[in-house]
Amino acid sequence: MFVQLPEMVIHILDTFQENNYEIYIVGGAVRDILMDKQVYDWDFTTNATPPEMLKIFPDAFYDNIFGTIGIPNKIEGERPYEITTFRTEHSYSDSRRPDKVEWGQTLEEDLKRRDFTWNAMALRAGGSSTNQEVLRTGGPSRRLSKTSGSQPGVTHKLHTTKVELIDLYNGQKDLKDKLVRAVGDPNERFSEDALRMMRAIRIASELGFTIEENTCQAIKINAAQIVNISKERVRDELFKILKSPHPYAGMLLFKNVGLMGVLLPEMEKTFGVEQKSPGRHHVYDVGTHSLLSLKFCPSEDPIVRFATLIHDIGKAQTYKKLASGVITFYNHEIVSARIASRIADRLRFSKTDKEKLYKLVRYHQFTVDEHQTDSAIRRFIRHVGIENIPNILDLRIGDRLGGGATQTSWRLEEFKKRLIEVQKQPFSIRDLKINGNDVMKELEIQPGPEVGEILKKLFDEVVKKKLPNERDTLLQRLSED
Repeated sequence: MFVQLPEMVIHILDTFQENNYEIYIVGGAVRDILMDKQVYDWDFTTNATPPEMLKIFPDAFYDNIFGTIGIPNKIEGERPYEITTFRTEHSYSDSRRPDKVEWGQTLEEDLKRRDFTWNAMALRAGGSSTNQEVLRTGGPSRRLSKTSGSQPGVTHKLHTTKVELIDLYNGQKDLKDKLVRAVGDPNERFSEDALRMMRAIRIASELGFTIEENTCQAIKINAAQIVNISKERVRDELFKILKSPHPYAGMLLFKNVGLMGVLLPEMEKTFGVEQKSPGRHHVYDVGTHSLLSLKFCPSEDPIVRFATLIHDIGKAQTYKKLASGVITFYNHEIVSARIASRIADRLRFSKTDKEKLYKLVRYHQFTVDEHQTDSAIRRFIRHVGIENIPNILDLRIGDRLGGGATQTSWRLEEFKKRLIEVQKQPFSIRDLKINGNDVMKELEIQPGPEVGEILKKLFDEVVKKKLPNERDTLLQRLSED
């Protein structure tokens, strides 16, 4: 078959072949080419050793034990081209990394250690293929998007090149059938690197694929091994699932294969916790409601999506059923926020992400009563943070739709309007249109506590709408005392 490849990729292939080395395009690039998607990461495998590769590419760098060299990309911000020597790996005692890595002799040795069938395909330049179909890598001279890390406006020159597809594990068929299938024995693949179980879910979520039955069963059998993986790697895969086009399907699968019970046991406990009772609008148990809330959350931010998923996680602890049959969850938002903080610590969230998660979960139960005072709304904004207002409104939309309610209500719409109006008022003394220097100059006084007291008095009058927050008016008010 014929594909369109960037000039640098062709240069790498030609250079290795001219020096009598085997060289193949492997990994996600092959998958993306076959799916006619833009290729952002180019990976290769070869029978040349790192020292041999450095001789033909002197500008390359080599600083790892896995036989991978990097060739710098001439376009600033783009990922280097990575070329790895054929290798074999032996025993994975910690389910994370091989105990021993050796150079392999053949492509077949290298491919059989890979995770999924469509990641175990390779492309070799030339070959005997007669298929005249041209598969593009994003189209000729396609402008790269900002998400690729490229400079805006940078284009790649693409050239039609004849290649041979090497597909030892029917990866192309699995792509067409939209299946995630492990190479060989899935139990062996997951024992080699337990994170592959989450990667299977993530890729299924990103591409809308189904996990093949034996592969899925192997995840269930090996789910407990995920504890051997660093929390940072787990967190990153979790975020990728949440950022995918199908986060609901991904997290449902995450639960069904047993990974939720291992990594998020607090969330697992919410399934089966009933909410349906007299006078209540809920029709689903807590866990099902939470998953549906994630499904309908309009935000694409993984922290907002995660907050939406776990916003009611404290209900399992606060559940009570009264004699009347009414079910209550008093203070569940406080308990949920505490649990959210523990999860954030456990999965090594950044301080910023942890604080954002906590606020969204802690204050998701905000009231939209039309009789609220401006002061009450101002307190809500201070608690949540102005920057998180859109996020908590997205959480509320997911919460409503996930509970069987409509997307919004007239009260919620009025509340949104009041949020905008209240934000026009100052939130602190710093927001006044005059400052301490103005006070000292106008009243001809020296720095001291009196300046702060005067500013506080002005701030209180502005908050109570006795004065507008206008510079001339505030200066005039100073001269009246």
